[in-house]
Amino acid sequence: MSATAGMTGKVVAITGASRGIGAEAARAFAKAGAKVGLIARSEAEISALAADLGAGAIALPCDIASSAAVMGAVQRLEGAFGPVDVLINNAGVIEPIAPLAQADPAAWGKAIDINLKGVFHGMRAVMPGMIARRSGTIITVSSGAAHNPLEGWSAYCSAKAGAAMLTRVAHHEAGPAGLRIMGLSPGTVATEMQVKIRASGINPVSQLDPGVHVPADWPAKALLWMCSAEADDLLGEEVQLRDEAIRRRIGLTE
Repeated sequence: MSATAGMTGKVVAITGASRGIGAEAARAFAKAGAKVGLIARSEAEISALAADLGAGAIALPCDIASSAAVMGAVQRLEGAFGPVDVLINNAGVIEPIAPLAQADPAAWGKAIDINLKGVFHGMRAVMPGMIARRSGTIITVSSGAAHNPLEGWSAYCSAKAGAAMLTRVAHHEAGPAGLRIMGLSPGTVATEMQVKIRASGINPVSQLDPGVHVPADWPAKALLWMCSAEADDLLGEEVQLRDEAIRRRIGLTE
């Protein structure tokens, strides 16, 4: 598959790598020959995944909500494998699921720290080096919630909207320096997050039949494809995995 051809030896940082889309992305990039940095709070999970993936993977326990922690994780990754070629901004939480008028302010702020500020922290850690080298890819995992208000999801919707704009600003600023920056909106994916959403019983997403969710390896394959020249016409855009034309380009089928 041509999308994997240029990944051998590339250094890829993936946030939220302990499960779901992040873990599947780690497997996809490792299989394509990349060296993978697994960034997440769940040390046991990412250590097990790194062991499974072999010598080309390193577990980097880190709180994505801390700029200093993210900077340190990237420095450890680069010390092990060299400069970061690709950043996948994937870490995210759905909680708190609650009406805005009842949401706990501390929990709401923590969601912003992870879902929005975490994206900034990742970008801030890798962009100076990428700009200096005039090379690098940054992909932010977005959501339909970035553009559509949903009951109970005020923190998630607001953070994802902010992250989508942050991705556009990053492209605007660093695209001319040779960086490839874009977003991926994967649709509903069969992950632990969907289990929490369904259990909440709030808003139409919680009522979806689990059978409509795409498997987590679909967005993982999309992320890998987006790192190839085949996606160069989509730079600065938010790629919609719900789009059948995009699925055909990636080679995804039901």
